[in-house]
Amino acid sequence: MPIVVPFETLTDLYKNLATKYVGKNKSPFHHKLDPAGSYEPVFWDQLKDDVESVTGYLIEKGIEHGDRVAILSENRYYWAVVDLAIQLVGAVNVSLYTTLPASQCEFILQDSESKLFFVSTGIQLKKAVEVFDNCPDLEQVIAFDKPKVESLMDNDYVQMFDDVLIEGSKYFANHEKTVHKRSNEVKPEDISTLIYTSGTTGRPKGAMLTHHNIVSNVKAATQHIYWDENDRLLSFLPLCHSFERTAGYYAMISSGAEIYYAESVDTVSKNMPEVKPTVMISVPRLFEKIYNLIIKSVEEGSDTKKKIFNWAVEVGRKYSEGKRGMVSLQKMIADKLVFDKLKQRTGGHIRIFVAGGAALPPDIDLFFRCAGLPIIQGYGLTETSPVMAANKRGEETIGMVGTVIPGVTVGIQRLEDGKIIASLSGEDYPTNLTSEAGEILCKGPNVMKGYWKNEDATKEMIDDDGWLHTGDVGRFVNGNLQITDRIKHMIVNAGGKNIYPGPIEDMFKSSKWIDQLVVVGEAQNYMAALIVPDFDAIKKFAKDNGIAFSSIEDLIEKDEIRDIYKKEMRAFSKDLASHEKIRDFRLLANEFTVETGEITPTLKVKRRVIADKFGHLIEDIFKDDNN
Repeated sequence: MPIVVPFETLTDLYKNLATKYVGKNKSPFHHKLDPAGSYEPVFWDQLKDDVESVTGYLIEKGIEHGDRVAILSENRYYWAVVDLAIQLVGAVNVSLYTTLPASQCEFILQDSESKLFFVSTGIQLKKAVEVFDNCPDLEQVIAFDKPKVESLMDNDYVQMFDDVLIEGSKYFANHEKTVHKRSNEVKPEDISTLIYTSGTTGRPKGAMLTHHNIVSNVKAATQHIYWDENDRLLSFLPLCHSFERTAGYYAMISSGAEIYYAESVDTVSKNMPEVKPTVMISVPRLFEKIYNLIIKSVEEGSDTKKKIFNWAVEVGRKYSEGKRGMVSLQKMIADKLVFDKLKQRTGGHIRIFVAGGAALPPDIDLFFRCAGLPIIQGYGLTETSPVMAANKRGEETIGMVGTVIPGVTVGIQRLEDGKIIASLSGEDYPTNLTSEAGEILCKGPNVMKGYWKNEDATKEMIDDDGWLHTGDVGRFVNGNLQITDRIKHMIVNAGGKNIYPGPIEDMFKSSKWIDQLVVVGEAQNYMAALIVPDFDAIKKFAKDNGIAFSSIEDLIEKDEIRDIYKKEMRAFSKDLASHEKIRDFRLLANEFTVETGEITPTLKVKRRVIADKFGHLIEDIFKDDNN
C-alpha cells in the first residue's frame, strides 16, 4: 500500500504528513524561483512554517469553519500552501481557472460568497480589482506576485502574500490553540472545495466535494494506479481541475511522491528534461501534439527515415502484444534508432503517463505504447471527485478507460426506457461482462454532495436512487468501460440516425494537417466538419510548393490547400459508416480557444457556441442540399 500515513480528511493528511516528514530533509514540492535557474526544493519544515503563517492570517481575518476562500492562480507552491491552510482551519477552497474573464470570476465570487481572494500575477490581480466592488462578501485580495502596474496596489484591500506570511507568523502564535481545535473538528462530511464546472452550456455550477469524497477517491485511485516515494510528477494541469487536484496533488503527497511545478503550460516540453519525471498526468491534447510533431518530422525526412520509423512502430506493437524472442532484440534496435530520442524529450525516466479529461485517440494511444511510454487512461467527472474507472499498468486496453476503481459502482442505463442494464463495482473483478451502450451512471463515496445553492441542478444530476447521471454514453466490454460520447453531443441526421461526433473527431486528431475539428450535420443528409488547420503545416506546404499568400485567410482558400483536406476527409472516412462519413468541410482561420469562447478551460468543445459563431459557414455547407 503506497499511502504513507493514515487519513480520513485532507486536514488529517497534511497534519500526519508534517508529523512524519518535518526534520527528515524531505521535499514534497519543487519550483523555480528564477526562469533561468534550476528547480529548488521546498522541504517539509518550510512548508509547515508557511502553512502555519497563512493559517494564522486566516484566523486573524475572521475566517470561520465553512467560510469560502478563493484562489485564482497557475500551479505553484503558494497554491498548495494556501489550500493546505484552508483545509487546516476547516474552510472551503473555491478554485478559479486563470483563463476565466473577470465577469465569470465575479459570478463565482458572488455565488460562493468568498471572503478572501488569493491571486497570482498582475493579470489576475487586475481582474480581482475590477470585480471587487461588485462582490459584497469579499473583504481582501492577496497577490502572490508584485504587479507591474503599481497602481493596482493603491487599493487598501490589496495585500502582498509575502507580507501575509510575515504577519501570519505572528498571528499564529496567538491562534495556535484555535487552529489545533479547529483542525480537530474537521469531519469527513465537511465540504473541502467548491469546483465550478467549466460548463459547455449555461452558468457554471459549484460542485461541493467533501473531504470524504476526495479522500476516498485518492485512496481508491492509489490502489489502482501505483506510485510511491520514488516518484516525481511534473504538474501543469490546472489545480482547480479535479483531475489534477486529486491525482496530481493529494494522491502524490499521500504516497510521499514529489511534485515539480512547470513554469507554465507552454514550458512543459522544456521542463520535462529538467525534472526527469517518472509520472505525468495530462489531458490527451499534450499527447496529440507530441505525436503530430513526431509524424511531421518523419514525413519531412528521407524515405529511409520513414521506413525505419514504420519498422520501429511495428516492432513496438508486436512487443507490446507480448511477443518476445527475436522481437526483443528488434525492440532494442528500434529503441536505439527511434524511441530513445522520444524518451529523452520526456526526461528519460517516465514510468507512466496518465490521461483523462477527454478521449485519447486510439492511434496515439497505440503509438506511445509501441514507444514504451504507456498511457493509463482514466475516466471521471468533477462531480465524482473525479475518478470512476482507470486502466491498470500492464493491463491497458486501447479504446477503453479501464476497470471500475475500488468502492465505486458504475451502471449503464438504457437510453430508450431508463432501465439499468449492467453495473459493476470495483470489487466485482475479475469479470468479462459485456453490455450494450447506454448512459453511464455512478454511485459511491466519491459522488459529490451536490451543487452549491442549486438544488434543481443537483436533482437533475443525482436521481432518487442515488445514481449520478454523467451524461456520457458508454458500455462495458469484457469488464472494461468504453466511452462513446456525450448524450448532448448526439447528432440526429435527416434520416433519423443517431451519430456521436466524438469518436469521429478523435480519428482526425492523428492527421498532421488538422489541429482541431468539429463535426456538424444536425437534421442534414450528411456529415460535415469545421476544421482548424495546423497552420505551421500548411504554411510549410505553401513555401515548399511556391504558393504565394498574403494571410491565413488567403491561404486556406487556395485550391491546393483545400485539396489536402479533401484527401484527408476521404482517407479517414473510409473507416466510417456511410451516414458518418465527412462529405464537406470549411477551413477556419483561427483556432478555438478559451479566450474566444469556443472551448472550456478543460479544453472541451462548446458546440452550441461554435454552432452560433460559425452558423453562416454551416448554413453555407448545406445550402444546396436544402434547396
